[in-house]
Amino acid sequence: MTLGYGFYYTCRLGLSVVKKPLIDGGILSPEQLGQIGAAMFYGYAFGKFVNGFLADHLNIRKLFVMGLVLSGLCNLFFGFSHLLWIFILVWAINGWVQSLGAGSCVVSLAHWYTFHERGRYYGIWSTSHSIGEGLTFIVSSTLVTYFGWRAGFLGPGVACIALSGLFYWLMQDRPAACGLPRVSDWKNEHGQIVEPKTLNTFSAQMEIFKNPAIWILCFASAMMYITRYAVTSWGMLFLQEAKGYNTVQAGTLLGINTFMGVIGGLVYGYISDKTFNGRRPPASFLYGIFELLSLAIIFIFPVTNFYILASAFALFGFTIGGMLLGFAGLFAVDIAPKKAAGAVVGFIGIFSYIATALQEHISGYLIEKHSQIVDGVMKYDFSSAIIFWIGASLIATLLGLLVWNAKIEE
Repeated sequence: MTLGYGFYYTCRLGLSVVKKPLIDGGILSPEQLGQIGAAMFYGYAFGKFVNGFLADHLNIRKLFVMGLVLSGLCNLFFGFSHLLWIFILVWAINGWVQSLGAGSCVVSLAHWYTFHERGRYYGIWSTSHSIGEGLTFIVSSTLVTYFGWRAGFLGPGVACIALSGLFYWLMQDRPAACGLPRVSDWKNEHGQIVEPKTLNTFSAQMEIFKNPAIWILCFASAMMYITRYAVTSWGMLFLQEAKGYNTVQAGTLLGINTFMGVIGGLVYGYISDKTFNGRRPPASFLYGIFELLSLAIIFIFPVTNFYILASAFALFGFTIGGMLLGFAGLFAVDIAPKKAAGAVVGFIGIFSYIATALQEHISGYLIEKHSQIVDGVMKYDFSSAIIFWIGASLIATLLGLLVWNAKIEE
């Protein structure tokens, strides 16, 4: 499941790698790239909401594999296209089918593990984000360098379709589908609120809208996602234009960032389970402070030294890897009924990815508006966008304090 969802990401992030070749070749402008990126996030936002609710009712193994195959096909179509409206349409559809993966995985984690161990296993699964991003920024960057921008979509598309059968064979549906009891009963581990056995799935899903802590997590996750995707979506262009790095150098820094997310997610899951006894907010606040420090080094300080920037990207990756668990999934699953695990992650997801889509529009607009041609060469100004990105991270960290005492339901 972890490796499979990592491959989902290779079919999601190809656009981030090819922005400079598309701009330099006169194929697309930064604002048009923002429109395409936003289309995917809008598709993902609404897809995650709808498909999250469906995942609570349907076979999660079949949903997972279907999404992977369809996303691979979208990448193949994108790689062979050349018209803006086709780019936008295909990438919006890709966003929708991408959402099938997250809902399936979260439902599996909610039903197979209790809250005292869920942090560690959720942390292991969360490394899929970083594995996929790392493969994209290192392998896809190399493919684009040697074979052109289309290879950044064709390679991941073929790989995901080819591997889908393996992941279908390896995954399982819920414990009940395998003839097993509810995991909280089997291990005799219950939270501060015990979920009634008679609660049906639809009623459990409706309960999430009554929980103020879940609404706060929606807004905190939205702010965190603005910063997360600002770095993955615009980081390549920033490093190339503001720091003077080439495609491989910039891709390597972003690869370091994403692979450190693997460690960050694992450590977050462990310390929230063991050090804070299954409580996520203290770990989230600690991670948020260090994330702000890393962003200041990357975007505010006049640093061009590769090793200093590599350290800053490593710290950012480490912290964002943990905050993804704290705001976007794990803690929401802890405080919601388990029969609504897919729904609650989908609910938070629609906030997160609408914010991400708006980030694409706003960032593209701010970068293009403040850029100018000097001696016949376009000079990009990221200053306004940077304020937007870091401000969102600060708000996310502060909102996390408001759910400090939220109760766990198991």
